[in-house]
Amino acid sequence: MACVYIPVQNSEEEVRVALDQLPRDATDILDILKAEQAPLDLWLIIAREYFKQGKIEQFRQILEEGSSPEIDEYYADVRYERIAILNALGAYYSYLGKIETKQREKEEHFILATQYYNKASRIDMHEPSTWIGKGQLLLAKGDVDQAFAAFKIVLDGDRDNIPALLGQACVEFNRGKYSSSLEMYKRVLQVYPRCPAAVRLGIGLCRYKLGQFDRAKQAFERVLQLDPENVEALVALGIMDLQSNEAYGIRGAMEKMRRAFDIYPYCATALNYLANHFFFTGQHFLVEQLTETALAATTHGSTRAHSYYNLARSYHSKGDYEKAGLYYMASVKEINKPQEFILPFYGLGQVQLKLGDFKSSLSNFEKVLEVYPENCETLKAVAHIYLQLNQTTKAHEALKKATRIDPRDPEAFLDLGELLIATDSGAALDAFKTARNLLKKANEEVSIELLNNIGVLHFERGEFELALQTFKEALGVGIWLKLMDTEPQSDSIGDPIRNTLYQPIDSSLAARKYKDMQLFHNLEKDGISVDLPWDKITTLSNLARLFEQLHKTETASLLYRLILFKFPEYVDAYLRLAAIAKSRNNVPLSIELIHDALQVDDKNPDALCMLGDLELKNDDWLKAKDTFRAAKDASNGKDSYATLCLGNWNYFAAVRSEKRAPKLEATHLEKAKELYTKVLIEHPANMYAANGAGVVLAEKGQFDIAKELFTQVQEAASGSVFVQMPDVWINLAHVHFAQGNFSLAIKMYQNCLRKFYYNTDSQILLYLARTHYEAEQWQDCKKTLLKAIHLAPSNYTLRFDTGVALQKFSASTLQKTKRTVDEVRATVAELKNAVRVFSLLSAASNLQFHGFDEKKIETHVGYCKHLLEAAKVHCDAAELEDQQNRHRLELARQAAIREEESRLAEEQKKVKLEKRKQEDELKKVMQQEQHLERIKEHWKSSGSKRKDRGQSGDEEGGQGERRRRKGSSKKRKRDKKTETHMDDQDEYDDDNANTNYYEPENQVNNQVNNDEDDPQDLLAAAGLEDSDADDDTGAPSAGRRIRGWSESEEDEPEKRPPNSSPVRDNSVDMQLSDGD
Repeated sequence: MACVYIPVQNSEEEVRVALDQLPRDATDILDILKAEQAPLDLWLIIAREYFKQGKIEQFRQILEEGSSPEIDEYYADVRYERIAILNALGAYYSYLGKIETKQREKEEHFILATQYYNKASRIDMHEPSTWIGKGQLLLAKGDVDQAFAAFKIVLDGDRDNIPALLGQACVEFNRGKYSSSLEMYKRVLQVYPRCPAAVRLGIGLCRYKLGQFDRAKQAFERVLQLDPENVEALVALGIMDLQSNEAYGIRGAMEKMRRAFDIYPYCATALNYLANHFFFTGQHFLVEQLTETALAATTHGSTRAHSYYNLARSYHSKGDYEKAGLYYMASVKEINKPQEFILPFYGLGQVQLKLGDFKSSLSNFEKVLEVYPENCETLKAVAHIYLQLNQTTKAHEALKKATRIDPRDPEAFLDLGELLIATDSGAALDAFKTARNLLKKANEEVSIELLNNIGVLHFERGEFELALQTFKEALGVGIWLKLMDTEPQSDSIGDPIRNTLYQPIDSSLAARKYKDMQLFHNLEKDGISVDLPWDKITTLSNLARLFEQLHKTETASLLYRLILFKFPEYVDAYLRLAAIAKSRNNVPLSIELIHDALQVDDKNPDALCMLGDLELKNDDWLKAKDTFRAAKDASNGKDSYATLCLGNWNYFAAVRSEKRAPKLEATHLEKAKELYTKVLIEHPANMYAANGAGVVLAEKGQFDIAKELFTQVQEAASGSVFVQMPDVWINLAHVHFAQGNFSLAIKMYQNCLRKFYYNTDSQILLYLARTHYEAEQWQDCKKTLLKAIHLAPSNYTLRFDTGVALQKFSASTLQKTKRTVDEVRATVAELKNAVRVFSLLSAASNLQFHGFDEKKIETHVGYCKHLLEAAKVHCDAAELEDQQNRHRLELARQAAIREEESRLAEEQKKVKLEKRKQEDELKKVMQQEQHLERIKEHWKSSGSKRKDRGQSGDEEGGQGERRRRKGSSKKRKRDKKTETHMDDQDEYDDDNANTNYYEPENQVNNQVNNDEDDPQDLLAAAGLEDSDADDDTGAPSAGRRIRGWSESEEDEPEKRPPNSSPVRDNSVDMQLSDGD
């Protein structure tokens, strides 16, 4: 039993105080300590014992009394004990400030701790324990740098101070300098090997942070060897076992956590990990108990955040979103930065999204993305929120980023496809296909919904074969495969399904076969399964709709009837069968099918609107109006189609041909406009309402605004295979017609006929004919009306219009100032046709009423006959003028023929002259070649004479002189002969063609150049020419020989232009000769 002895003043007696039996009231002890003036170390021992016993108030009371001014004054000489008391109070208030959650109280505790440490420093500013206390206070306040400075002051004085080393290690750990912290802890072990096990705990934590998990585990295990009940080491080892993600590791971790809990049931970290474990095992009551205990046991922000998160997650999984949101919010408040613990922000965002608080949810998810910008789950959640906030662009960007980060996430591509399905069907289809491929690669089942979406998108794009394949893939094997193949085949004998399908039925029942279910009853009797899973109804209905589009209405009706046989409450199947019956003009059966749908759902707006449309078609105006109003009331005014039908009713009421009153018409038009506008306000993209509004504006004469509306509707309708709106094309053509733009109107009518009606609609052909008529294109008008008559031969109005067109064409032709006889003849023929048409109509009007008056027809007949009589005069005048024109043309033709003949004669004469010229040139060339051959032969025979001439230079000079003279005389003779020949040639040319032609100058030059290479010229240049050859050579050779002699005598060769004429050379030589 521990006890202390307080010496009695002025006596040898002592007061014995048992430390385990300290009085509850510390005043008694204080009185004894004061009365006996006990040493201050006893005050500190007793206060510490109170603290160990959990009697904090008594502890504080003794220390505060021991640090009072009276005690300081009395024990002024006692320094260490006074400092120890003050430091103890400082450490106490530092602890209180550290665990306090309220900021104001926390700051008050830190202020008191600072005051006590400062008071201790005034006693001895160099006391290490005071600086260590200050460092711990600063560390608790989060002022790491000043704490480091305080511990450094102590270590500068004593580098082996263990508390300072431990404090410095904590500072470095908080700074993230785990290597430095580890070195500090190692130094503590070196200084004091028998230090507590907690020091090795710090070493393990540093190793863990440095990634040295094996050595960290060794450190924690060493802590347990020294202190088997060290809870922190058990928890640390448990956390490391959990990170192995293996079954045995998780089991070992939970055992360690349970052991830590048994040792100390208030370890918040162990409680949180146990709660996390029980959350995944579904034991939510244990999760709530453990987290509540952890919250009560700790004030550490991060640990409490984990506790609140576990509690919130438990309520979240149970569907209690209100409580889950509160606890998520509490967890978030315990976190200083999202980077510390991001999961509560994600959970809070999920709960807020579920509760519809999109903006708050978006804020929390964005915080998650700040920490983890490439988290695909968060990106998908953000995209969903953007979509709810109508920010489709941001939603698209988020999903694109998610698919780019993780291109193997099929869910991201599914979300992207659903986002794009309304704006970009092509991109949506690609996204859905990618999702399908990813699921197939992962060997996961592709959902029917995904395949159905792919099929619908193929359908919308007009890719019917791909749509059919996809729908079949989604449906799989079933009775519908047999029902699709409705074509009878030779090998179908013995097939009970085909036999049932093609068994003969009574003709009276054929019109009502869309309601016949006996087929499926017969199949069941034959033992054939007709099961249809509920999740395949929509896909089967879409497949039937596809067969409708492919004009396979029998197959479509079979599939719709199969749906109704298994699910009689599927209203859409009734309506589609009614639509098929309506397309076949079986209006009574269509109405009957709609009534069957209304028996299932008497307030179905689609059925009511369809019924009203049929009643309007039957000219039952009052019933149609009541039905449309019932459809509008059934949807509480939210069904835009019902409102649109009421608008259509008012428009048709305004433009009815019978009993048209201007005021009533204006009222109905204004009401129709109001209803169309209402639909457009609620649904700005409603094309039918916009078309109706444009029609009303056109009826009021506002053509420009109506045309703009029709154009926008036309552009919008062109992008979808489901929207077939020929009316907007017709309306736009009507507007162009009303504005006088007949060419544009004609194009619009023709495009509408070709695109929607395959050029087979007589009414639109009538519109087109009227446009041709107004554009005065009579022949095109006649052709269009004849085509319409071919399509609707019983429509006598078309025949009447044809007669009017023929009459107008004839009258306009006869009114021309200039017309050909063919036009007049055609006019006479058309007038006869018009008379024939009107006569037939006059006879038909006696039998039955066709909408025109017999007197009016007789008037047209009389007018056409009058035109026929007038046309005879015009025809005679046109024939006379035509004969005159033909005569003039014949004269002109003959003159042209004569001119052409003379021209051809001149060309033939030129050709002959050219041919003769070429023959003469050829003859000259041949003569020159023969002359060259003679020179070569003579050259060979005169070789010996050339050698004799080379012996004497004087003889050569004399002979050269004679040769020059002889050559000049020969040249004169030759010039005379040439002149004589040229004179003869001139006379010949004058007699034949009166034309002169000479050889081109370049031909002469080329001849000279070629002659320069003659061997005889080379001999002359060398002074070795043959005198006997003078008689056989012409003037050019003589000229060259003269130049050869002059060069040999004077040694100054004379340069001659390369293209100089031989005539000029000879003339120069002759002058030199005469001079000599």
